[in-house]
Amino acid sequence: MSFVPVTGPASFRAGEPPRDGLVEFSDDRRTVSLPIRGALPVLTSAHSRDDLHPSVALLSGAALLGMRLVAAGKFGPAPSGLAWQVGALDRDDEERITRLANARAHAGLDAATAEGIVRAVLDAVVDAMPRAAPIATRRAPIAGGGAGAGAGAGAGAGSSRHTVDPDFTRRLQERVARARARSSDDRPQLVTIALRIEADEEELVAGAVRVVLQVHAAENAAHVCDAAILWTESGPEASHGFGDRARTHAGIALRAAADAWPVLERFLELRVPDELTLDTDELVSLLDSGVAALTQAGVDVLWPRHLDRDLTAKVELTEARKGAGKREEALQTGLFGPDALFGFQWQLALHGDSLTEDEMDQLAGAVSPIIKIRDNWTVVDPAMLKRAKRRMIRTVQPAAALAATLTNVVQIEDVQHEAVVGASLLKVRDRLLAAGTRPPVDVPPGLAATLRDYQRQGLTWLTELTDLGLGACLADDMGLGKTVQVIALHLHRASTGPDDGGGGPTLVVCPASLLGNWEAEIRRFAPGVAVRRFHGSARSLSATTSDGGFVLTTYGTMRRDAAALAEIAWDLVVADEAQHVKNAQSSTSKALRTIPSRARVALTGTPVENNLTELWAILDWAIPGLLGSRNAFRKVWAAPIEAGVDSGKTRQFAELIGPFLMRRRKSDPGIAPELPPKTETDHLLGLTREQVVLYETYVRDCMRRIEEADEDTRRGLVLKLLTGLKQICNHPAHFLKQTNPRLTGRSEKLDLLDELIGTVLAEDGAVLLFTQYVAMARLLEQHLTKAGVTHQFLHGGTRVAERERMVARFQDGAAPVFLLSLKAGGTGLNLTRADHVIHVDRWWNPAVEDQATDRAYRIGQTKPVQVHRFITQGTIEEKIAELLTRKKALADSVLAQGETALTELSNDALRDLVTLRTRPDAGDG
Repeated sequence: MSFVPVTGPASFRAGEPPRDGLVEFSDDRRTVSLPIRGALPVLTSAHSRDDLHPSVALLSGAALLGMRLVAAGKFGPAPSGLAWQVGALDRDDEERITRLANARAHAGLDAATAEGIVRAVLDAVVDAMPRAAPIATRRAPIAGGGAGAGAGAGAGAGSSRHTVDPDFTRRLQERVARARARSSDDRPQLVTIALRIEADEEELVAGAVRVVLQVHAAENAAHVCDAAILWTESGPEASHGFGDRARTHAGIALRAAADAWPVLERFLELRVPDELTLDTDELVSLLDSGVAALTQAGVDVLWPRHLDRDLTAKVELTEARKGAGKREEALQTGLFGPDALFGFQWQLALHGDSLTEDEMDQLAGAVSPIIKIRDNWTVVDPAMLKRAKRRMIRTVQPAAALAATLTNVVQIEDVQHEAVVGASLLKVRDRLLAAGTRPPVDVPPGLAATLRDYQRQGLTWLTELTDLGLGACLADDMGLGKTVQVIALHLHRASTGPDDGGGGPTLVVCPASLLGNWEAEIRRFAPGVAVRRFHGSARSLSATTSDGGFVLTTYGTMRRDAAALAEIAWDLVVADEAQHVKNAQSSTSKALRTIPSRARVALTGTPVENNLTELWAILDWAIPGLLGSRNAFRKVWAAPIEAGVDSGKTRQFAELIGPFLMRRRKSDPGIAPELPPKTETDHLLGLTREQVVLYETYVRDCMRRIEEADEDTRRGLVLKLLTGLKQICNHPAHFLKQTNPRLTGRSEKLDLLDELIGTVLAEDGAVLLFTQYVAMARLLEQHLTKAGVTHQFLHGGTRVAERERMVARFQDGAAPVFLLSLKAGGTGLNLTRADHVIHVDRWWNPAVEDQATDRAYRIGQTKPVQVHRFITQGTIEEKIAELLTRKKALADSVLAQGETALTELSNDALRDLVTLRTRPDAGDG
């Protein structure tokens, strides 16, 4: 009945009596209607196909279940005496019906409706099957006729066209007796299979083995026999002790195993599937992929004890022999100096004892994965055999070798192996682990500054790593003097001279806003050291290499002129605010990687803003190869740590990166005891009536669109919703994008701002006022101007020279209120004149807010600092505050993904996040 369409939808039309039910199959071209008895061959043969329409799959499962009930005798006469019906069903039968309905429910069809269809089909099958079909229904089924054909089929299948078989009662009694006999048989019927490997000496010499098929009881693995016995013995007296249906289940399991490993299809060709002989190629296939595929399919492969499988691999890392090519490669990486490449090779061991060179040669010359070593036959993994043939001797970057030294494992071809390191690497490891605690180096004589103890410790650590030719990431809190530590490092390396690995110019790449700060601090702390800017239209690199001083450039200029910068023999390259290169795929990050130097130093107060891959990008620039490729890093480290499924991984990762990343906070004991106290206050504010109406209306409209949107559109709508709600919380005019609006009386944030600024100015204080939105800053600027408050506004479009003048005016007290956009003013500014910091709205990452606060709370601050955060109650702002509190409790190496992660919330969770929880007195403003 190949003409019956089963890839399109099908439906069942119940009849009265049930045997008159019809199954209609449809596709784009036709509809075929069949009476239930005529449809049964179609449904049963279609059951194994993968391209069935879900509705056909449901009817097929129901038909098979109905036939099973008939075969088990679970039916009887209906009360009318004119039809057969399903008899009393036990719990297992009811569960089968429920499972079928749940599994086969599909779009537009819930489980309850599906169960009703299943039961109707069961009634039809039970009423139709025991009967002798009339002559009319023995003809070919009607095809393609649409509704008319369906009606004809129904008329031809009425109850008047059926007769009861005179012998049916006898046959039914016999069938019920057989079913009862089967139900009383307690021998195992459900089985699994396994493959047993066997081989005698002659076969092993020839590189061949035999695979014997054996069968296990599903509920008792100890009940086992060879398939040959199961296939040749039957009946209650069979020695294997399995039931009559066990052979059928074993055949099904064998077919599934052959799908997993096609070599087993040879079993299916045998009348009795007893054993197969595998040649060398088939044995290689079994070891290479077959065992894994069979295990996945639930089939065990059992190896004999006399076939040893305890050959293991470890990687030996030793200093590579010097050579011209290797020296050139090392010069390009700038790590450990020109002669410090490392080689690794595979070292195989049997029962933990390393193989000798002769044994390795024997393994390399093997043509079969079964070889005899130390008088024992050994099975060798094909991949390991290939490595042994190549001996896998390579040179690797020192950072990769160093990572293996720190973790005692090495990642080769996405597989972790035990690492055995040589004495030279062990010495480097010991130096690294002691770098942060060794006696401090002498402060270079050219430094016109007194270093604090922690700064001398940072200088010593930087010196040790760069002397080894390694990079470093200095991640001190903002305001702890990262700049002066780098200046001291430059002077120290200049004093050692080229023969000791130092000397030469230092390139500093930083945001444009920090050029003036770097230049001022170099002139202040290292007078006499040349410093020039490579920035602007008249930039030039002439004489850069002759004086060994500093060259300052911006990330944008570096990106455009990377080729010219790469021609200079830099001693150090410093990336300040290194989070600018946290995206390794960006053109800025790629350009920075092309500039060679003897060592690299990354400076950042926020090594991780959103996820661990950002930290990978920074460290992979500073110490290339330490953390492996980006994909390998995500798989081995980031995914398990961010998921929180393996606390041991977090500890191991900290041990790996610890020697290369130094992180100190102002709150750490002894770091900055002279800093005055910092007080943080969350000001909980209400919404005005106008804000409440805007908030609730916007939530209602956006949630309706979000619930109807497809996945891609939904993400954008969620971000738009979150942004709009935060704007409403700030001020209605911000959300409505009003020009020259009335500002007063419409937001409690402005009312509190007036109160705070008035108090601060009366006490001769100064304020930093942060908002993440330039549009909101423009409204605040209008408000402050109208109120007669002297202020200035810094944003992303402010030119470098003007930024520097604005900083000077604020520090001199000429403009006591400094209004800043969070992104433009959150880093690189020294604004210790301020003793109050106000965050008008909340950023998603607490580290970014802390950086902004650190414009005022940093070394040089002499007054207590008060931090004010404005939070509207019951809104998304209050819920953001709760999220940020949880973020601060996380380990530094794991941060959530901010508002992007919120786009993945379910509709219910999102609605709960944004729905306004109003106070009893809300809206009275």
